[in-house]
This record gives sequence, structure tokens and C-alpha cells, in this order.
Amino acid sequence: MRPFVSVPSRVRIASIDDVTEIVRVQAEAARPAATISSLQRAIFDPKREVVVATMNGTIIGWAKTHYWNYSDGAASAGHYLGGVTVARHFRRIGVADKLTAVRLEWIWQRAAEAWCVISPKNLASIALHQRFGFREMARSDRFHTTTFNGAEGILYKLSNPHSIADE
Repeated sequence: MRPFVSVPSRVRIASIDDVTEIVRVQAEAARPAATISSLQRAIFDPKREVVVATMNGTIIGWAKTHYWNYSDGAASAGHYLGGVTVARHFRRIGVADKLTAVRLEWIWQRAAEAWCVISPKNLASIALHQRFGFREMARSDRFHTTTFNGAEGILYKLSNPHSIADE
């Protein structure tokens, strides 16, 4: 296991000009394909945030949020952290942490809580979200439109630390 070393990266809001590079990072990471049209919709949606991490001007990771305006079983309406993808050579060095921190600050400007759903097989993502203080709320084979290939996924919640209306 590599020691944790922070890499000098910058996180910024994604633009339409970043879509091709986001698709490249997704493909290089052997992650499910992100379509150009779905990325364009997310970038232009005022209820969502898409961010990229760059190093020396090159995109090395990206992440997004989702907004659900209705509850679906245990999954409440609200702002959700979407997937994080970091290029293979830049993993486990703090890039995903930066992408998550920026998205959470965006959510805290809008909501009292943030949500995410994670496959129990994705131990790196679970550890990442637990470092931020996310707590398990439920398990199910589906949360909103996210499914887990016949397995159970985990719903996590984090309360806004800046909110006086915390539970």
C-alpha cells in the first residue's frame, strides 16, 4: 500500500469544454461510460454541480452531484454526491477528498444534509465518505435510480456542520 501523499491539484467547476476530457478520464479508469449528453445536461443543470480536478492543466479526476426532488423509500429527497472518478495514476493521494470537499461546500450553500449511495464492494469510497463523517442510514438493492447488480447498496447521510437546524 502506498503512503498517503497529497498531490498539488486544483478543483474547479467543470465547463462544457471539459466534457471530452471527462469522458477520457472515465474510460481510462475503466468505469462505466459517461455520455457527452448526460454530462452536458449535468453541467447546465442549476441544481447540480460538476467539478474537475486538474494538475498542470490536465484533468485528472471529476465528480458531480445529483438532486432528487422526491423521496424514494429510505432515500430522501435532496442533494446527493454522485460518483467520483480519478485517473488511475492519481488515486489514493487526496484528489477524491478535494473533489468531495468542494461538492459538499456547494451542497451546504443549499441544504442541511448531503446524501450518497455506495456499493458495499467499493471500500475506497466507503472510507472516503466516512472520513467526512457520513453515517449509514439504510441498505437496499435500489436507491432512486441507482442499482447494485443484485446486491445491496448503502445509503449514507451527512448533516451540514454549518447548520443550526441539525438533528
